[in-house]
Amino acid sequence: MAAEAHRQQGSCPTIPSEGCGKSPEKKGSAADSRPGTAMSGEMDKPLISRRLVDSDGSLAEVPKEALKVGILGSGDFARSLATRLVGSGFSVVVGSRNPKRTAALFPSLAQVTFQEEAVSSPEVIFVAMFREHYSSLCSLADQLAGKILVDVSNPTEKEHLQHRQSNAEYLASLFPACTVVKAFNVISAWALQAGPRDGNRQVLICSDQPEAKRTISEMARAMGFTPLDMGSLASAREVEAIPLRLLPSWKVPTLLALGLFVCFYTYNFIRDVLQPYIRKDENKFYKMPLSVVNTTLPCVAYVLLSLVYLPGVLAAALQLRRGTKYQRFPDWLDHWLQHRKQIGLLSFFFAMLHALYSFCLPLRRSHRYDLVNLAVKQVLANKSRLWVEEEVWRMEIYLSLGVLALGMLSLLAVTSLPSIANSLNWKEFSFVQSTLGFVALILSTMHTLTYGWTRAFEENHYKFYLPPTFTLTLLLPCVIILAKGLFLLPCLSRRLTKIRRGWEKDGAVKFMLPGDHTQGEKTSHV
Repeated sequence: MAAEAHRQQGSCPTIPSEGCGKSPEKKGSAADSRPGTAMSGEMDKPLISRRLVDSDGSLAEVPKEALKVGILGSGDFARSLATRLVGSGFSVVVGSRNPKRTAALFPSLAQVTFQEEAVSSPEVIFVAMFREHYSSLCSLADQLAGKILVDVSNPTEKEHLQHRQSNAEYLASLFPACTVVKAFNVISAWALQAGPRDGNRQVLICSDQPEAKRTISEMARAMGFTPLDMGSLASAREVEAIPLRLLPSWKVPTLLALGLFVCFYTYNFIRDVLQPYIRKDENKFYKMPLSVVNTTLPCVAYVLLSLVYLPGVLAAALQLRRGTKYQRFPDWLDHWLQHRKQIGLLSFFFAMLHALYSFCLPLRRSHRYDLVNLAVKQVLANKSRLWVEEEVWRMEIYLSLGVLALGMLSLLAVTSLPSIANSLNWKEFSFVQSTLGFVALILSTMHTLTYGWTRAFEENHYKFYLPPTFTLTLLLPCVIILAKGLFLLPCLSRRLTKIRRGWEKDGAVKFMLPGDHTQGEKTSHV
């Protein structure tokens, strides 16, 4: 179902961009360009069953005075669009080359007819077909004159690079007597079918006619979406490029996480596998798939969590140094601040993997052999009871702190979801992400310190003169915690609060904080 929801279009020969003066020989839409062939396989099934639409109480019968909307095309997106329009109270008429074949795929309340009849009465017509089929509508140019054409298509990456004109601009060049609006191309068929609660709510709209944009915006709101004005039709090329991007905001954080993983894995491999093999002739390469990976995962999660709160510390220090908030941060810091959400979610991902890998450690065959060997040594040494009080307490505290830290990270990850974040006001969201997030960093630091205990001071843990991995990961978080503690000092805290409320050092904008009667500064109205 998800695969059907994504609208991908194949590459086809370019059609010259010229007006529709003559009726072309080629007719039909992308979905029904071959009227003689029957649909087969999954394409023979609608995205949402007719039975479901008929039984849905929210899709009530459309009143006669409901706005009539036309749809040209009978593909997956056209079906989902018709379903959402019918459910939102619109009267829908669908134009198809073969209405008898496609009528069963649409809701029963939608009228499926020939294209000529479908465009006769509606003032708003959705063009749900591929770019190469636009010219097949030239025979309808007289009937389409003065109407609003909504282009919902998306090009492939190859087509986007090949054509200098966007699909919407090309459609406007073919039908100069019509008003073309680019909209709904960033909404998937699945989002239309399931409703805006389960998909993206924003509908990007661009057109050269404000009245047409206003009409489509009202329709988007009636369908439960949030319209967003993107300007003139010249912006359509940029809007059409949005669905072609693959996680653009995740590229840098993902590369950062992979880089940290490779570095820490190599470091742990040298210490835990290579050093015993060279110095003691012990073969511990079996640790590579699980044990070394599990040692690496918490290091990456811990450092990534630190990198979430480090840019905030740097930004605060920069504001204190400049004495103002009205100067832009450097580009690298600005981008860093914008990627904190992605870095935090990756930190949670690696922490979850660490927890799962830790549960798998007792299941290893090597672990069972170690337990048997330990039991044999205990029998040979005539020790009836093996109990080290300090180690027992250390492991209890270590595991407890780890569970608490993971619980905090889970809370941060859940509140990062748009559906949850939108239900919180700013103070609640800030408390969870800032205050509880910093608590998670402190718990993670205590978890790491409890794991290390006295190992940092024992010479046998410095293999190849390399310090234990946890000592390296502690450097950055400890600096952040120390800096946060310094910012809580009254002399810095009050100054930073004043700066963030508009005060400027050696400037005209100065004011007095509430309750501060020691300074005779004027109140700012910024």
